[in-house]
Amino acid sequence: MIVDLDFLDTNLPIFDGTVTLGSVIKFILILSFSTFFAKILSLYMRRSLKDKVSKDAGETIIKIVYYGILTIVFFSNLRLIGINPSGFLLAGGVAGIVLGFASQNIVGNLVSGFFLMVERPIKIGDQVQISDVAGYVIDIRIISTLIRTYDGLLVRIPNQQVFTTNITNIVEHPVRRFEHTIRIRYSDDANAAIWLIKDLIDKEPFALLNPSPSVFVSDLGDSSVNITVRIWAPVNEWFGIKTRILWDIKQTLEENGIEIPLPQRVVHIQTDSKKVPDKLEPVPEKEIESVLNYEERVLA
Repeated sequence: MIVDLDFLDTNLPIFDGTVTLGSVIKFILILSFSTFFAKILSLYMRRSLKDKVSKDAGETIIKIVYYGILTIVFFSNLRLIGINPSGFLLAGGVAGIVLGFASQNIVGNLVSGFFLMVERPIKIGDQVQISDVAGYVIDIRIISTLIRTYDGLLVRIPNQQVFTTNITNIVEHPVRRFEHTIRIRYSDDANAAIWLIKDLIDKEPFALLNPSPSVFVSDLGDSSVNITVRIWAPVNEWFGIKTRILWDIKQTLEENGIEIPLPQRVVHIQTDSKKVPDKLEPVPEKEIESVLNYEERVLA
């Protein structure tokens, strides 16, 4: 049984005589196949570039290829639906200006997303803090950036806000410094405490020698001598050594008789001897009885 496909050559009333139903279906099929092909190519490129380039650079390349294929296929086949690409581009430029004024935030996010991909102040997988949001960069899209916070929340931030605000990249520099303030009693030997802390730092494998650590008396507090400890560590080991060495310092100082004091206050009470009688006179029993019976008399 032969299917009659002549109806595909029927002219559509909304287009001129050169556009038929068959050309419109052909345009849709080409665009659909191109989208499918672009997705397959993106998956193949993601697997191929996995071990060759960083994840951030790979995702940028994949997005450029994906949207580039769709753009080329779309404009090269506009004649199938009776649209002249040059006239379309001119009309699109005018429409783009109008839409730009009508949707400044969207256009701003598009432009900011492009500059984020070019300048690359942050990359996928980095630990960053943008405004009051801190966490891992999951994806940098055309319109927005996805951040997974440390407690597992997924936050979407518009690219315009990301590009125009202060960005703190926690892992961009290979080393990072942390600081602790250790309080000891005035009766303890500060020099001995400093020596013990330095010896403890020398035994820590991830405490960097360059920049060198520093341990010094930074303040004489109200009830303690304050010792500041500053250590540089690799950014990947920063949090672990920061928490571990604080506890080690506490245990080491206590084992050597150096204690962390509690806040203390000395209160002096001064009395005026002239206002205090030498001998207290006894209160008459009648007055005591009247005071005791006051509530009964009031209730009565």
